[in-house]
Amino acid sequence: MGDASGRPAKEKTVEEQVRQILEEKIRPLLQRDGGDIEFVGLDDKTVQVRLRGACAGCPASQMTLQMGVERLLREAIPEIEGVVAVP
Repeated sequence: MGDASGRPAKEKTVEEQVRQILEEKIRPLLQRDGGDIEFVGLDDKTVQVRLRGACAGCPASQMTLQMGVERLLREAIPEIEGVVAVP
C-alpha cells in the first residue's frame, strides 16, 4: 500500500531522510557545543540549513558544514551534492 504520492508507505523522500539525519545525528552534536542547525530547504540536490546559537558566529562553522554535516548527509544519501548555510 502506498501513500498519496504513489510511493510505498515505508519509502522516505530525500527531504524526509535529510530531516531525520539532521534531527537524530547532527543536531545533538551541535547542541552539546551550544549551537544548533535548522533545515531550511532542499534546492535540487543541495541542502539549505541555518546555523544557530554558537554555530552562527563560529569561525569554524564552514568547516563544520563541509567536514561534518555534508559528509554525514552524503554518506547516507548519495543524491545530495552539497550543503549551504543561509541567513
